[in-house]
Amino acid sequence: MNNNNNTTKKKKAKHLSFKERVTIEIYLREDNTISQIARKLERSYNCIKNELKRGTVEQIKQGKKVEKYYADVGQRVYENRRKRCGRKRKALECAEFISYVENEFKSTKKGIDGIIGAAKISGKYEAHEMISTKTMYNYIDLGISEIKNIDLLLKLRRKTKSKKVRENKKVLGRSIEERDKSIETREEFGHWEIDLVIGKKEKEDPVLITLLERKTRAGVNLLAANRDSETIYNAIIDYASQVGDDFSRIFRSITADNGSEFAKLASLEKDKGTLIYFSHPYSAFERGSNERYNGLLRRFIPKGKSLKDYSSKAIKRIQDWCNDLPRKILGYLTPEQAIRNELLNIV
Repeated sequence: MNNNNNTTKKKKAKHLSFKERVTIEIYLREDNTISQIARKLERSYNCIKNELKRGTVEQIKQGKKVEKYYADVGQRVYENRRKRCGRKRKALECAEFISYVENEFKSTKKGIDGIIGAAKISGKYEAHEMISTKTMYNYIDLGISEIKNIDLLLKLRRKTKSKKVRENKKVLGRSIEERDKSIETREEFGHWEIDLVIGKKEKEDPVLITLLERKTRAGVNLLAANRDSETIYNAIIDYASQVGDDFSRIFRSITADNGSEFAKLASLEKDKGTLIYFSHPYSAFERGSNERYNGLLRRFIPKGKSLKDYSSKAIKRIQDWCNDLPRKILGYLTPEQAIRNELLNIV
């Protein structure tokens, strides 16, 4: 037979208050048992039992040791434990790895995620010795790391922009709208984006032609004497002759903006068999990979600085640095490693 008078409602998922602790102390003085206190406070038996352990202290009375519960002791122990609860930061136990990331960042200027990702696949550190990219950025925001937000150039520059395609009034060739979907998905190697990096805004100042392969994110830098369309085209033709007969297999397509400097680029289809596409005006996001690459170059070639100050060797060193950055999207391979793997299937 069920005893309906013995169904006590219990408060769940709620910590004891100081008022309840004082009540427990009073009930104990009245010689109530744990079960009785639990029923009166609508708490579980274990809740009261654990509280008594928490707030009981040992005292000496008339030369004998006695144990007694005090509400203020229970409250103090509870508050101290609450301060220490929760997941602890890994900054101390992973201090060596954090120092490694900081030193790599300062010496190479590579991205935080690239450094951590490369360390992960290299097996240099055990998993429990490392922190994630997100945690490292949290430490930077909190000021725990020696790296500061001002050191993270992209983080300071990044803005949210609306992506609005404008009507293409200037027709230099085939529109990006005609580009095959396989190029969009980056599944196939050999599809490139092209742009110019300009130093001084002077007509006869040298410019840098940047080519970026969409799948591997590998970049190529070509110096041109000026931004005239004939000069730009000849620089690309010269580079094509260096690549040799495999140019059309390595450069299956190139997507450019519709600036006047690329007015002759469509001729590359006839001369080399490379498909040429032109993006919409004011739509840099349609060549986002190339824009990202140019952003890396700007660390070394600031706006307003003449490219006459850079030798071909210096430009090559900058290109090598960009292509040696481990990329998360490539499984932390570098673009150089990724493009070499692709070229093995071609050359």
